[in-house]
Amino acid sequence: MGACGVVWGLAGLYLYLSPGLPAPETLKEVKLQTPMKVYSSDGQLIAQFGEQKRTPLTFDEIPEPFIQALLAAEDDNFFNHGGIDFMGLARAMSQLVVSGSIVSGGSTLTMQVARNYFLTLDQTFIRKFNEILLAIEIERALSKQEIFELYFNRVFLGHRAYGFEAASEVYYGRSIKELSLSQWALLAGIPKAPSRDNPVSDPQAAKDRRNWILGRMVKLGYITSTEAEAAKQEPVLASLHGGQVELRADYVAELVRAEMLERFGNSAYTDGYVVTTSINGNLQATARRAVINGLQEYDRRHGYRGAEAKLPGDPMINKTEWQEALNQRPSIADMQAAAVIDVNERDINAMLSSGRTVQIAWQNGLQQANPYINEDLFGRSPTKASDVVAVGDVIRIRERINGDFELTQLPAAQAALVSLEAKTGRILSLVGGIGFSKSKFNRATQAKRQPGSSFKPFIYAAALDAGMTAASLVNDAPLVFKDASLEGVWRPENDGGKFYGPTRLRWALTKSRNLVSIRILEKMGVRNMLKYASTLGFSTDEFAPDLSLALGTHAMTPIEIAKAYALLANGGFLIEPFIIERIESATGELLFEANPAQACDPCKTREEVSMADVLAGNIETPQAPRVMDERIHFILDSMLKDVVKLGTGRAALSLKRNDLAGKTGTTNGPRDAWFSGYNPNIVTTTWVGFDDFSELGSREFGGTAALPIWIDFMREALKGQPEIDRQIPPGIVRATIDSETGLLARSGQKNTLEEYFRAELAPKRYADEAQTGSQDLLLDVF
Repeated sequence: MGACGVVWGLAGLYLYLSPGLPAPETLKEVKLQTPMKVYSSDGQLIAQFGEQKRTPLTFDEIPEPFIQALLAAEDDNFFNHGGIDFMGLARAMSQLVVSGSIVSGGSTLTMQVARNYFLTLDQTFIRKFNEILLAIEIERALSKQEIFELYFNRVFLGHRAYGFEAASEVYYGRSIKELSLSQWALLAGIPKAPSRDNPVSDPQAAKDRRNWILGRMVKLGYITSTEAEAAKQEPVLASLHGGQVELRADYVAELVRAEMLERFGNSAYTDGYVVTTSINGNLQATARRAVINGLQEYDRRHGYRGAEAKLPGDPMINKTEWQEALNQRPSIADMQAAAVIDVNERDINAMLSSGRTVQIAWQNGLQQANPYINEDLFGRSPTKASDVVAVGDVIRIRERINGDFELTQLPAAQAALVSLEAKTGRILSLVGGIGFSKSKFNRATQAKRQPGSSFKPFIYAAALDAGMTAASLVNDAPLVFKDASLEGVWRPENDGGKFYGPTRLRWALTKSRNLVSIRILEKMGVRNMLKYASTLGFSTDEFAPDLSLALGTHAMTPIEIAKAYALLANGGFLIEPFIIERIESATGELLFEANPAQACDPCKTREEVSMADVLAGNIETPQAPRVMDERIHFILDSMLKDVVKLGTGRAALSLKRNDLAGKTGTTNGPRDAWFSGYNPNIVTTTWVGFDDFSELGSREFGGTAALPIWIDFMREALKGQPEIDRQIPPGIVRATIDSETGLLARSGQKNTLEEYFRAELAPKRYADEAQTGSQDLLLDVF
């Protein structure tokens, strides 16, 4: 009767509980919380976003030795039972009788799947019985491989890792497919106590559990005792890894995260979206190096500011405390924190947070460490290492290509770089600062700074559009304005304070003459200039409606400047920068693919699309609007090429190319240094300045601070790319003119040059018809 009562009781409990249990078939459609992954256009992982780190694998992708290790650890009879281990279950029931709760054991992998997906973790009889009932139903609905796969991808394994592939990436920084037998066994041992027994929280406990599992694998015939002993000798060297990030592009990742959050809400973090960006991995790495190197060069020109901190005590006695202190100072832009432990005459020894000791030779940064006084002054050169550092100093060091270490410092200034594909607006590379861990403020997209002379090309474009020519003369002479909107008297000057008299437009832009730009704007009218700028795509609402506009006193971000220069690069078409190329679901379904308006004249119509285009998916390309007349564009482009060949951008001649054009920019102080330049395919803007608008130093300009970064980047970006010659558009004529007057030159005349004109505006008078410097000549001068 007693046994019958138990049976009837269990049957009744089944009838009572089973209607409220979820259908196991829903496991086939279960959505795991999977982080969003962001990739470069060439497939390099940039970032993962999501509270739960998870990388699902199919059963066929899981290494067999790991399957065996997990079975040995959790459920060696998995492929034979029907979901329940009766021996383990009996043990669990006895615990219930003795203690009133279930302490451990009895759960097969199938029962753990039921618990992980459907139930709570309460150690109660009702929960355990539900677990049993669900396990039986799961075994009926799913194959063993499907059940194993569900467990593999869902189980929590410490440090926000869910699933064994994610755990492998977290603890070892690589896929589970690449691990050793020892590491497989160690991972298989984590589910028992994931927060406590993982190899980072307690390496010894993880090691003990690993060794037990290896012994079980020998007993089960999975491996030999020799293989087990070899695996046991392998040290536990796990450490936390932030996913298998292959490309350092933190500012890019944050841009994508924000856009995905706007598109999908919080599900962006959990639904496993795969985002492919427009970022070129090689160019992004190059941009990052160029920014770091450029800022370090700027820093060296201004002196060494000294140690970041001073550590108390003795490096031998207080080694642990020193290491802990260094751990609080993360590496920024490859510059590691180190503590000076020994100072010799011409070298020093420093300790890293790992305890490793490295040597810095005299010539590797010590010799060059003149003490900083201010941005315009530094002290005498050091004669020995003790002039620079002392024991206990926290310094920054960087490993060089040859393996040596050099003394450096975290730059106080900041920089940004953004590079676009000129015809489409694809963002090829973007760096928003020296290091995301130092400052998450993205200067490439958020820093509104005065562009200075970088804006002048658009003043000149408006002048050309209004009927002036590249040979028109403008008087480079003093100006004084009295205007309430300009806060009293304004006396603008050229850099250097000199005046040069009547100057051709081309030469004025080449030499970045401020007074010429102001006179041009004064003649055109500020209102007309703002209207023209608006047609070029500028947001002019915040532009000051006064003559200071000629000097670029309005605030713009580097990406806005790059967008504007893109139309100079692509022939006069307005494009929109974008960074997300494609979005796919966790199952590979294409959710979004960019189809940007392109600069093409004309783009293919639907009737002109070939079968090859159809097969390539290029059905119809939207055309970017032309916003600058092609003849004006051609003349302005030729003028900006002269800036590189003869003017403030001539350092770019080191690239030995004839298809480069661009313009420097420097603001009062100077507080901002710019260079924006391009060839017909790629446009890049670089900016250098202080976040608090401090002055850069009187010897710093766009050509000294920003241009070197641009050159370093473009050297790699244009490597192997053929030069591109602009085709002269219809309606452009070329004439030989007198270099002083801009009028036609006579045959055999000296001091001549070639100039481009719109056909209807070409000069008709000859230079000898006027007397140089006479009032007649000044008819075109204002």
